[in-house]
Amino acid sequence: MAVNLYWLEQTAADMPAENDWLSPAEMLQLGGLRFPKRRGDWRLGRWTAKRAVAAHLNLSADLSALAVVEIRAAPDGAPEVFLAGQPVAITISLSHCAGTAICAVMPSLAAVGCDLERIEPRSNSFFEDYFTVEEQAMVLRMPQTDRPWLLTLLWSAKESALKALRVGLRADTRSVAVNLSDSVVEHAQGKEFAADPLEIRQSQWLPLQAVCDNGKAFLGWWRRDGSLMYSVVADPPAVEPILLEITQRMTY
Repeated sequence: MAVNLYWLEQTAADMPAENDWLSPAEMLQLGGLRFPKRRGDWRLGRWTAKRAVAAHLNLSADLSALAVVEIRAAPDGAPEVFLAGQPVAITISLSHCAGTAICAVMPSLAAVGCDLERIEPRSNSFFEDYFTVEEQAMVLRMPQTDRPWLLTLLWSAKESALKALRVGLRADTRSVAVNLSDSVVEHAQGKEFAADPLEIRQSQWLPLQAVCDNGKAFLGWWRRDGSLMYSVVADPPAVEPILLEITQRMTY
């Protein structure tokens, strides 16, 4: 039976300049990051996760209240949620790209992974080294102009699955085979659509499947919004991702 999967997106413009929404431990971690881009990405990921958790749990979104919500890295690197020092029974996944971050939220017994990527041309070596033979064949059937978004989608889905497995890119990306919905496969085979398939896909969640070498199969979702590609996978299977509502607006 499918369960609910929630998500939230935030941008760098949504973050306050101050850091009083971070816990003392998070402040120490931030201080240990040397490079500005790494600091900015880390802050945006934590901000997005805290806002998502607060919305999901109906907590106050005041900056002081967000400081009580802490995002810690587990030994395998996966993010875990603590509230006032105690673990919270939810599972989250984070991703950030180009000044935007997303956070997926599910019940604690679920496995979930999400990823956000910029759509851009990829090199031949990238195509040959990281994708299965079947995935390469799917891409080669695509018109040249459509290959960047399809490669980005396949890569993003692999990243989401490897996050859900809690191994990340320590594993071979070819150990995950991505299967897409019939609409994408038919487009790859050159079949006609009643409407422009790229237009159909814009900002809509469509299904995917990621099958791992160990026999694990994740069902998931993907969407394209402008130059960004989003993906999320989950076990147990989840309904189409539900956008979390931020009802409390902050002034800084």
